[in-house]
Amino acid sequence: MAAHDPETQRAEERARWEDGAAGWGRRADRVRAMGMPVSAWMIDHLELQPGDRVLELAAGPGDTGFLAAELVTPGGALLSSDVSEAMLEIARGRAQQLGVDNVEFARLELEWIDLPTASVDAVLCRWGVMLVVDPDAALREIRRVLKPGRRVAVAVWDDPKLNPWATIPTRAFVRLGFAEQPDPAGPGMFAMATPGRLQDALEGAGFVAVVVDAVELERPHPNIEDFLATTLDLSKLFADAIERLSEGERASVTEEITSLASPYTNADGSVLLPGRSLVASAVA
Repeated sequence: MAAHDPETQRAEERARWEDGAAGWGRRADRVRAMGMPVSAWMIDHLELQPGDRVLELAAGPGDTGFLAAELVTPGGALLSSDVSEAMLEIARGRAQQLGVDNVEFARLELEWIDLPTASVDAVLCRWGVMLVVDPDAALREIRRVLKPGRRVAVAVWDDPKLNPWATIPTRAFVRLGFAEQPDPAGPGMFAMATPGRLQDALEGAGFVAVVVDAVELERPHPNIEDFLATTLDLSKLFADAIERLSEGERASVTEEITSLASPYTNADGSVLLPGRSLVASAVA
């Protein structure tokens, strides 16, 4: 991808999340199920108490924060935030469905969080930090809004080789000559996957007592068609790339993805794709 100035990158990222929110709404239950081991780790490491005010950044459908909201009653509240207004609407609907009533919603950027200094008791950010142009700035902002001595829990994606559910579509496009190899240094799913990068970033932002771990995930699909449909809903980049292809080229992509997914495909056609997320907690 050609280099852009940071503001252009941010605008493009916001537009993708606005356009892609409907797909995340359709797949929210599946995202929740896949991510539950990560969400549970994060919640367990926040040491929440009744009365706490919790901030969730890049909340998406909001499910991780909703788990926290249960633990801070009575008297506590969740501020569920995202860069996308459309995604916030998804989260509002899910909160209503789940009966979570101690929650507020706000559109917030990670790199400049529009909240007072030392105004929250805990911060959650699942799979958001690595997507911004300046992850280090985002972590400094998280520390700024946290009260001294309180905790943050974040998650980012581990090595691409450990996440075939995410890399197979891109590999198919690259193999067929429809896309270039992604820039590993740019913002994206795996921008924080380099060993030590997450710990160094947290410590560089001023956090102490940093703990970094890894959590294994699974993404099951009844067949390859379901995997493709789910990926189209959850990845605006993939959906846009497919849209630009001819019918014959799309068929080639489907065939290549099917081939790349064959090591994870069972005799009955079901597909079980592994994944691994890095998780971290730290004290402000």
